[in-house]
This record gives sequence, C-alpha cells and structure tokens, in this order.
Amino acid sequence: MNPIKMIGQDWMLIAAEKDGKINAMTASWGGMGFMWNKPVAFVVVRQTRYTKEFIDAGERFSLNFFDGECKKEMGYIGKVSGRDEDKLAATGMKAEMAEGVPAFEKATKVLVCKKLFAQKFDEQSFIDKSILDRWYAGDSMHTLYIAEIEKVLEK
Repeated sequence: MNPIKMIGQDWMLIAAEKDGKINAMTASWGGMGFMWNKPVAFVVVRQTRYTKEFIDAGERFSLNFFDGECKKEMGYIGKVSGRDEDKLAATGMKAEMAEGVPAFEKATKVLVCKKLFAQKFDEQSFIDKSILDRWYAGDSMHTLYIAEIEKVLEK
C-alpha cells in the first residue's frame, strides 16, 4: 500500500451517510500514518462541499480506493455536487453500507474511518503564505479530519 500513489495519483472517494442517503466526493489530498497510538488517515474537505455535511453528521466515513480504475467516474463525482443531482447514479458507481460506512462495489480497498479530530484551517496557521494565494484566494478553507482506521476492507 503506497498512500502517496493511492491518494495523490489514483485518487479516492470520501463517502459518508446521512439520513439514509450516501454522498461522496473525489479527493487527492490526504494521508495516512500513526497518531495517538492508532493507525490514522487524514483528509481535508472544503467548507462548501456537500459531502462535509455528511461527514459532520456521523461518527464514521469511508475512504474508497480503485487502484487507478474509475478515473472518468471519479472525475465526474469531483465536479458535480450531490446537492444538484444524484451523481452516483449518473456514473453507475454503486455503494452499500458495510461496517457502518458506504463501501463502493468497484473499490479494491475501503478504509473504515472513525472521526477523532476536526479543525478548520486558519489563515494565521500558515507559515508559507504562498499556499494561501495559490489554494485559497477567493475560496473557502478546508477542515482537517483525522480519523482512526478501524478496518480495511479488501477485494
């Protein structure tokens, strides 16, 4: 498992459930490691993303990996908001609940994640201010989520 390739090159779908509905977003920023004596994943989600409402509503979410497959579908899911349409149905990406989180049928790995920490980025915390100009000029900040990896589901 190479998290740099899995996240940065192959991408992932961050998925959560709220009120019986599943929503997901494509992400290529995040990481994995060990913190607080637990295996963890961290992801960042902009304040404006519809998926953030789903992540905030529950205790768990999932990270779904496709080994470089499904890039076309993931590109669409990353561009369209679930507020506006059922983007999962539009792409044919099917997810069902497994271990209390959404798991995509085509995913080769699903990380079951339990939220441990959430904090909105703050402009004052950036040491390299050029990041603000490049990634946040006129756009909302991210919230950082650190989550315990409770289980890895593999095909």
